[in-house]
Amino acid sequence: QVQLVESGGGLVQAGGSLRLSCAASGRTSNNYIMGWFRRAPGKEREFVAAITRIGGSTRYVDSVKGRFTISRDDAKNTVSLQMNDLKSEDTAVYYCAADRRTYGIMTAPDAYDYWGQGTQVTVSS
Repeated sequence: QVQLVESGGGLVQAGGSLRLSCAASGRTSNNYIMGWFRRAPGKEREFVAAITRIGGSTRYVDSVKGRFTISRDDAKNTVSLQMNDLKSEDTAVYYCAADRRTYGIMTAPDAYDYWGQGTQVTVSS
């Protein structure tokens, strides 16, 4: 089993920045694909970004490209999401997720095997 714990959420004004972090523990594998999803009120869970370890490939949903950056520190078993120029539509609960596969980033939530509890991000306009 892998445990994922998110941190760094909060309230920020539009145009501001936040940095989310996810700490992995348990039976971890540094080769897992790590991703971030979000769920806004009344909406389905949405893929935000993901990163592979091998090759460091990344993938983003179009709405965050150029504003969000995903990164990982495998020595510390952490993955981060730097969010800049936040907009009110970014308001959601953000979830960290891990996919046991090592390549081929998937955007469907069902592809991910482990999930954190989520952290709330609220952007005020």
